Amino acid sequence: MPQTRPLTKAEQTEITTARLIAVARAIFTRDGYAGAATEAIVHPAGVTRGALYHHFGSKEGLFKAVVIALQADAAERVQAAADAHEDVWGQLVAGCDAFLETSLDPQVQRIMLVDAPAVLGWSVWRQMDAEHSMRSLREALTALTEQGMLPALPIDALTH
Repeated sequence: MPQTRPLTKAEQTEITTARLIAVARAIFTRDGYAGAATEAIVHPAGVTRGALYHHFGSKEGLFKAVVIALQADAAERVQAAADAHEDVWGQLVAGCDAFLETSLDPQVQRIMLVDAPAVLGWSVWRQMDAEHSMRSLREALTALTEQGMLPALPIDALTH
């Protein structure tokens, strides 16, 4: 029987943080940020409250990590839908459709669209959104403007 090597600290950290984020996604979806007790997160994750604070600093830090994970998942879904089309207009439409479809997911609705702006603040939430979905939208709108398919309008305003 082959021996397994002990996990490195980095591997242990990755496993613990992934488990906390996965459990927190479910708890924040079910209870909302305000109703989610840290004990309700750490117990099913099999860690202590100290581990949560060690890795994320606070319940809000964990929540921000959950939002980042959801935004990355949403961006991947949008990008995959857009990539299925060759023309920029088709990419834009497919990406918008995918975003709207993704927005129907209860996790996305509760965590990313309802609680995140209130918990993290509008400015932080908008900055996080800009790093994920806004970038792709801006690129598509810029390409459509350059191709003459959209009138030359300020891209920042159009993107927002």
